[in-house]
Amino acid sequence: METHRDPVARSLEVVGYKWSLLIVRELLVGPRRFTQVARALPRANPKMITARLRELEAAGLVSRETFAEVPPRVEYSLTTRGRALRPVVDALASWGKGLPARQSRSAGG
Repeated sequence: METHRDPVARSLEVVGYKWSLLIVRELLVGPRRFTQVARALPRANPKMITARLRELEAAGLVSRETFAEVPPRVEYSLTTRGRALRPVVDALASWGKGLPARQSRSAGG
């Protein structure tokens, strides 16, 4: 099946990268500063969060607003297209509740 015709494959090209949907989940709560997103995802490298935010912005899912303040303030929020992912995130959360908990890497090696 060609990916350009497969809607699931096309969707995953946008939100299928690690941390992307978790960033969307955080922004579903409301506008967030970078530090708020990073605090919510402590295992994510800040460079990775920055890269994912840029990708989501380029895909039209995230909006970046810079405020003319000292120090400068930047907030990220979901666009209408990004907010349309709420049912997807909610469905994944419901599905994930039924999965067995994984042991942490330090405990299981």
